[in-house]
Amino acid sequence: VNASAMKIGSPQTEPARKMKLPIFIADAFTATAFRGNPAAVCLLERTLDEDAHQDIAREMNLSETAFVRKLQPTDDFTQSSRFGLRWFTPEAEFPLCGHATLASAAVLFQKRKNTNSTLTFVTMSGELKARREEDGIVLDFPVYPTFPQDFHEVEDLIKAAIGDTLVQDIRYSPDTKNLLVRLSDSYDRSFLESLKVNTEPLPAIEKTGKVRGLILTVKGEPGGQTALYDFYSRCFAPWVGVAEDPVTGSTHTLLGPYWSEELGKKEMRAFQCSRRGGELDINLRPDGRVDIKGGAVIVLEGTLTA
Repeated sequence: VNASAMKIGSPQTEPARKMKLPIFIADAFTATAFRGNPAAVCLLERTLDEDAHQDIAREMNLSETAFVRKLQPTDDFTQSSRFGLRWFTPEAEFPLCGHATLASAAVLFQKRKNTNSTLTFVTMSGELKARREEDGIVLDFPVYPTFPQDFHEVEDLIKAAIGDTLVQDIRYSPDTKNLLVRLSDSYDRSFLESLKVNTEPLPAIEKTGKVRGLILTVKGEPGGQTALYDFYSRCFAPWVGVAEDPVTGSTHTLLGPYWSEELGKKEMRAFQCSRRGGELDINLRPDGRVDIKGGAVIVLEGTLTA
C-alpha cells in the first residue's frame, strides 16, 4: 500500500458535510407545558435522505416526529400557506397523526410567525388544514367510520390487554386499522385512568396487520362541578413502537363520529386519560369532516446536527 495516498484530509477520509435542521418539541392538546402529547417538528429547507427521517425519529424517541417540507424551492415558512408533511414513530412512517400536525402548525404560527390564518398540509391522508384561532388551533381532518366487530375474533387480544374488564361495544376502523373498545357504562373516568393495560403481548397475538392500534373509551359523566367531557379515551399502539400515546388526535377521527352517533351530538368535548392527559374539542361538520381543536405549547427549540 502506498502510504502517501492516505494523507489526512484526503477525499478518502474527509467526513461528510453535517446536516443542520431547525427542530422543535411542542406539547399538543394542552395549554400547559409538560402535559398533552409531545411531538418533534423538523423544518426542511431541502430534501432529506429517505433513511434520515426514520433515523431522526428514532433519535427523538417520541411517539411522533413531524417533517414539514417546502413544496416549491421558492416557498417560505413565513409567507407560504401550503407545505408537505410526514410523520414517523420511532419504528415506522405513520399515515395520519393529529398531535404532530397540531405541533407543526404551532411551530409555523408561533416560531416562524406565518402570516396565514389557515395552513394546508399535503400528506399521505390527503390535504389537512390547520386554522389559527385565539384559543387554539383547529385541525380539519377526515372522518373514518367504524363497523361492529365480532368479539370472538378479537377476544384473545382484548383479554390479554384488559383482562376481564366488562366491554359494551367493539368497533373496527379499516381505514386506520384501529380497534375501538367501549368499556361498560358502569365504568367512569377514574376506572379508565387507573386501568392497567398490558400492551407487551399484543403484537404477538395480533400479527396479521389488521390491527395497528387499540382504543379504549368510556362515556362521560353527566353534571358535576368540574369541566364536563362527553367521552374519555386511552390509545395504545405497540405495533408501531408506541406502548401508550398520551393524546391522539387521529383516533378522534373515529371516536368523534362514534360518540356523535351514540350521544346524538355534533359538538363534543373529549379528554384522553393518559398520565399526561389532553383536551380536545370535536365538531362533526355537515360536509363529512371533523374539526379537532386544541392548544399547543412549544417547550424546546434547537438545531439538530447529524
